[in-house]
Amino acid sequence: MSRQRIAAANWKMYKTRSQAKTFMDAFAKTGPWTGAAKVVVCPPFTSLDVVGAGLGASGVALGAQDCHWETEGAFTGEVATAMLKDAGCTYVIVGHSERRKLFGETDETVNKKLQAAVKAGLIPILCVGETLQERDAGKTESVVRTQVTGGLAGFDAATVKGFVIAYEPVWAIGTGKVATPQQAQEVHAVIRKLLADRGPEVAAAVPVLYGGSVKADNIAALMAGPDLDGGLVGGAALDPVSFAAIAKGIQEAQR
Repeated sequence: MSRQRIAAANWKMYKTRSQAKTFMDAFAKTGPWTGAAKVVVCPPFTSLDVVGAGLGASGVALGAQDCHWETEGAFTGEVATAMLKDAGCTYVIVGHSERRKLFGETDETVNKKLQAAVKAGLIPILCVGETLQERDAGKTESVVRTQVTGGLAGFDAATVKGFVIAYEPVWAIGTGKVATPQQAQEVHAVIRKLLADRGPEVAAAVPVLYGGSVKADNIAALMAGPDLDGGLVGGAALDPVSFAAIAKGIQEAQR
């Protein structure tokens, strides 16, 4: 089977509602996005409705940047997966390195969030990746292996087939540095092997994205890796023209 290609925009804590609308108005003119790559836009919670309203028949999917693992309760400032589903989300990012580093998320809490996402019918994008110190110490594979296995603990093969995994080397996020195509492919191959341990059908189904200073001028080289299925894009996804160029690069990559 052919794995789904994905171009996902992670806006992080950028864009007011009016800025989000301006983006969507401009991005709509670059579509429709109904080809080989699924395009996903993940705005802040406050702009989910604005972005969702701007999707129309464009083929673009709505995603959220995080979720809580409980269905409801006294968790001030948190958002439940059912709320995201109700807001029109199809995808949700889980375990981004910024959540792990700045907000103390662990493989255990990431796993709980993944469980909640699946229960709500959302497609989770599980983020994994090593720091520069871990890479320099030769721990890249062990770190990624621990994060993948910890995140996917308790899920059966049929469920994991519906996941997306994003490899984001922490040292490349927002730094302008980018893993070489060879470095990215090496880690993606490790992730693919971990998925294959759950069955060949799992490895064949799960898209593995790359994230970390992805731009229009490097996406083609990255996509040459046989285990790269798209990108989780940060800074370059804040501009509609730039993000459209990246999405087209993912869509048109020769495999």
